[in-house]
Amino acid sequence: METPRTGPSGETIDTPRHRALGSSSRVTILRLVRAAGTGVTAAEVAARTGQHLSTTRAHLDRLTAAALLVKARASGGQPGRPAWRYRAAAADPAPAPYRALAAALLQHLSGGGGDVREAAAQVGQGWGRHLATAGTDRGNPVDSVITVLDGLGFSPRRQPPDTTGAVQVHLHTCPFLELVGQNPDAMCGLHLGVVRGILERDGISDDSVVLEPFGAPAACVVRLPAPVRPAARRPS
Repeated sequence: METPRTGPSGETIDTPRHRALGSSSRVTILRLVRAAGTGVTAAEVAARTGQHLSTTRAHLDRLTAAALLVKARASGGQPGRPAWRYRAAAADPAPAPYRALAAALLQHLSGGGGDVREAAAQVGQGWGRHLATAGTDRGNPVDSVITVLDGLGFSPRRQPPDTTGAVQVHLHTCPFLELVGQNPDAMCGLHLGVVRGILERDGISDDSVVLEPFGAPAACVVRLPAPVRPAARRPS
C-alpha cells in the first residue's frame, strides 16, 4: 500500500490528482474546461486542442477519475441520450448528510440492468418525501425544494421566472462529486427523484420536473413547471 506523501507545510499530497496533471495535454484540457462555465463535450475539446477524439476521451476520463472534472449528460430537457459534458469540479465539495445512502445505492445499481437513471429517481423520490416531511412545513412547494436542497449542501438559488412563468433553481454546489464521477446517470437521477418527492409531499405529481446538469454557468438547473401548485384534493 502506498504511503501518502506530505507537502512542505504538512498537507497531504493528493497523488491521483498530481499524476493526472503530470501530462501537459491534460493540464491544457483542464484549463479549457474550467474556462467553459457550462461544460464541454469530448468532441468540443478535441476540436479545440487538435487531438484525436479517443485520446481526448482518455484524458477526460483520467481527469474525472482524479476528481478534477465531473461529467453528466446535459439534454436541455429533450428526449434521447446526449453526449457527456464535462465541467470542473468544485474545489471544496460540501458535506453530504446522506453520502452513505447514495454510495450504497450506486453499489446496488452497478450490478443491475435497465434504466439506471430512472431506478435511481424512484429511490430518490421516496427519500425526497421523507426529507420534506421531516424538515419543512406544508406551504410554497418551491420554498420546500430550496429548503431541503440547501440542507443537503447544494447551495440552491431561486431565479426569476422565465417568459412562461416556469421556476428555475440553480444548484451551485454538488456535495457528491466523487459519487457523480462514479455513476453520473444514477446520481443525477437520484437528485431528480428527491425534487419530485419533495413536490409530491406537497400534493404535486408532475414528471415534467427537469434536472439539467450544467444548465447554467457554474450551476446545475432544476426546472419546475409553471404554475407549481398542489393538485386539487378530492373530498373525503
